[in-house]
Amino acid sequence: MELKDEIRISAPKRVVYDALQDPKILKQCIPGCEELIKKSDNELEAKVVLKVGPVKAKFSGDVTLDTTGAPDSFSLTGQGNGGAAGHAKGGADVTLTEDGDETILTYNAKAEIGGKLAQLGSRLIQGTAQKLAGKFFKSFGEAVEEEKVS
Repeated sequence: MELKDEIRISAPKRVVYDALQDPKILKQCIPGCEELIKKSDNELEAKVVLKVGPVKAKFSGDVTLDTTGAPDSFSLTGQGNGGAAGHAKGGADVTLTEDGDETILTYNAKAEIGGKLAQLGSRLIQGTAQKLAGKFFKSFGEAVEEEKVS
């Protein structure tokens, strides 16, 4: 499964990049996130509860960031286990482009799922993933703009 999109955030690139590294901001923006722990500069541990169709699962997982292209770009990879509901693994490449006082955030993500979740059908999974990604980036954009103001 692949997800691609871009959003425009009313904040300078450095502010957006710093927010993408801030566990407090990420936790409030990730749908269903109950816990987000920064284990090191490039490792996070997350606990997320998601409902996909009839299946509700609590995922525990790890995310690793590769910031070698920072602050213009970075990538992340992760995997999560939802017990009987299944598992997921994937990654995303994120690019930040400054446009005046705004930043254009572009992402290209790929994910693989297994277990009960994989049996739900690709249309339901793809639709849910797009909805969750949309929710995250809308919340993230709003949070960054609020941080910039306060």
